[in-house]
Amino acid sequence: MINKVVHSTADAVADIFDGATIMISGFGEAGSPIELIHALIDQGAKNLTVVSNNTGSGHVGLAALIENRQVKKMICSFPRTANSTVFPDLYRKGEIELELVPQGTLAERIRAGGAGIPAFFTPASVNTPLAEGKESRVINGQTYVLEYGIRADFALVKCKVGDRYGNLIYNKTARNFGPIMCTAAKTTIVQTKTILEPGEIDPECVVTPGIFVKKLVEVSNPEEESKLIADNRRYPW
Repeated sequence: MINKVVHSTADAVADIFDGATIMISGFGEAGSPIELIHALIDQGAKNLTVVSNNTGSGHVGLAALIENRQVKKMICSFPRTANSTVFPDLYRKGEIELELVPQGTLAERIRAGGAGIPAFFTPASVNTPLAEGKESRVINGQTYVLEYGIRADFALVKCKVGDRYGNLIYNKTARNFGPIMCTAAKTTIVQTKTILEPGEIDPECVVTPGIFVKKLVEVSNPEEESKLIADNRRYPW
């Protein structure tokens, strides 16, 4: 019988390899899979390309992964936010790469990758440095820039409720990049606050069907990123 539940976050990320491309869900704190990221720090995979909305905050979660020198390149929309210092410092030193992507374009590139769409045209970034070197086309009198869909080896995602088949429900705005990232990765790894038995989730409420999920681990008391930052916590602890 299908059972995608693993016993620990360490088991969940054990197969991530050096040089992998990893999508990490989250929109600031909402939907950020901190425990999975910390398990990846402990696991030690290096030279990673990370696709995420931002570059993390403080010295926990994604920022800690970057600070541990495990990420070689970020593909994101917001490399610098109110509490992000790690990535900006490394970028200024030339120690990490950045591919800057407008937020809507980033979401659509991920969605397209998951839908099997290799590329699409968008008006975002026209006549800006982000369009340099990219193909453009005039359609119905308007200029568009060609952008390519993004696929990844792994996705690390946080949800609120899952069942052992891998069906997922998210918590409000934590349903941001998670659903599309689940479809665009070869292996999707999810941390959930609660695991239910099949049939206990109303099928009409399922956001991500289990077919897109490979591993599911229960984290019943997930850390709050904002509290960790306020307490000046750093990972590894």
